[in-house]
Amino acid sequence: MSITIDHGGRVALVTGAGAGIGREVARWLARAGAAVAVNDVRAANAAEVVAEIEAEGGRAIAVVADCRDDAAVDRMVSTTVRQLGGLDIAVNNIGMIPRGRSPQPFVSYRGDDWRDIVDQNLVLAALCGRAEAEVMADAGGGVILFVTSGETTRPSPYNSIYAAAKAAVNHLVTSMAVELGPNGIRVNAMAPGTTLTETVAAAFTPERVEQIVQSTPLRRGVEHDELARLATFLTSDLARCITGQFILADAGAFLSRSRPANDEGLTTDLKGANAR
Repeated sequence: MSITIDHGGRVALVTGAGAGIGREVARWLARAGAAVAVNDVRAANAAEVVAEIEAEGGRAIAVVADCRDDAAVDRMVSTTVRQLGGLDIAVNNIGMIPRGRSPQPFVSYRGDDWRDIVDQNLVLAALCGRAEAEVMADAGGGVILFVTSGETTRPSPYNSIYAAAKAAVNHLVTSMAVELGPNGIRVNAMAPGTTLTETVAAAFTPERVEQIVQSTPLRRGVEHDELARLATFLTSDLARCITGQFILADAGAFLSRSRPANDEGLTTDLKGANAR
């Protein structure tokens, strides 16, 4: 006897799927049989992932949209439904850390920093969830999975805005699960630990990444395909009783780390940090 995950006949939308975690999620959902709408703001990246899925025998379309815009989100969802025949699974993967500005003391951030990072994590996720839920409710159900962060499980010095915004998404998940459950919609969050995405690679030095990895009980980071497999499971019928949950996949980092691994020399100088 064997157990398989079968998404055959289902339609999935993966946002931010042009690279990193989203790319692997899209590929794994397609391998499980789903037709996949690959969203990214970069047309070339989305097209490349579609080509990879098709080369493996899957079905996919590219849906280019900047999900910070309500109208663009609605078009993304309606295009998915029109071209693929519905929407059963949505994986909301878009999010960002302060590119090129991390680590940074809390007092260094200004209003524009807060608005930008909260917008691209919490607000953007909520806009996508709203559009997806409307379609799924009309169709009788579905699954929405948000990708948040392991940084929400512990203090996150020098990364406070991003961690706060992602923590808000975790709470949004519980509220959505209660509201949408009667419509047959499950809503969960998946929280990765340190994963060497393009954004992380740009923000952290290799030495910092290695220090973070060595601070975990398993002495390792998290691989893209491991998160993709978890997403494939959480959106499947094998997880049909799971909703409103926050699933942590961080190699145990939350057990051992409450400060950045290279926090030496980063003690906040309140006067210096405030002098812009």
